[in-house]
Amino acid sequence: MRLLILGGTEFVGRAVAEDAVARGWEVTVFHRGRNEPPAGTASLLGQRTEEGGLAALKEGEWDAVVDTWSADPQVVAGAARFLDGRVGRYAYISSRSVYAYPAAPELAEDAPVVEAGSGGYAEDKRGGELAALEVFGDRTLLVRAGLILGPYENIGRLPWWLNRMARGGEVLAPGPRDLALQYIDARDLAVWTLDAIEQGLDGPYDLVSPSGHATMETLLEACVAVTGGDAELCWTDAEKILAAGVQPWIDLPVWLPPGEDHDFMHQANVAKALASGLRCRPVQETVADTWTWLQGIGGTAPQRSDRPAVGLDPEVEARLLD
Repeated sequence: MRLLILGGTEFVGRAVAEDAVARGWEVTVFHRGRNEPPAGTASLLGQRTEEGGLAALKEGEWDAVVDTWSADPQVVAGAARFLDGRVGRYAYISSRSVYAYPAAPELAEDAPVVEAGSGGYAEDKRGGELAALEVFGDRTLLVRAGLILGPYENIGRLPWWLNRMARGGEVLAPGPRDLALQYIDARDLAVWTLDAIEQGLDGPYDLVSPSGHATMETLLEACVAVTGGDAELCWTDAEKILAAGVQPWIDLPVWLPPGEDHDFMHQANVAKALASGLRCRPVQETVADTWTWLQGIGGTAPQRSDRPAVGLDPEVEARLLD
């Protein structure tokens, strides 16, 4: 298989590239040159938001393209039109954020979606879906990912928890302990996406683990175990945390208290993806591999400029634990 990845040097794109290389595929990554391309790939440079920025792709044919773009959908439209006739299938890494909010628990791929547009993450992702569909039609695969964790993470969620556990001491652990989590390891996303390309799958797939694949307790206990410190989890009621002005998801990454937000993020129906072959590795493996990667780069994870930094202020944590 000849695969083109628009991106391919960070997080999800890198996971896709590495898995494709491991399969023996011929992989080309088109990127801005800010990071080293994965080993075994051919590298083409360009800035797709600029006039003529796709020039490096003017020649060549590929069996499929994987596109991870998450901003202005016109950029997806431009790439799809530029590659039309030279690419067999278009896999667009979208997001479950495209569903209209609020949504009932157990929502699936047939749930209502937001209006496409520009300026908001959900609207941009929906616009990117439609841009790819307009050109490639039933040769378009829409990978609607949920929360993504794993090595190379450039959002900072799991790296923050790992570094916090490594510091040790009493750690504010947001309850309830058995709160169900739903996420996807970037490597499992990569495996499923490439398998789906080989199988010729098309249309939308919600790509995330079954709800309850992990819980707040199993996630945080795994973080304590792999960092090997003296961290002590102090489980705290959601009501107390919220009353202190702590922001779920941002101050305490991954965590959303029981309610509409949690149902939207952590209660999706993923029967379609599971039936098509999705397999999710244990949370302990995702945590351990992320910690190994994080240590290997000095403990500080890369941070995307278009996403807010995450993590709880130590002074706020201390007051809540007092």
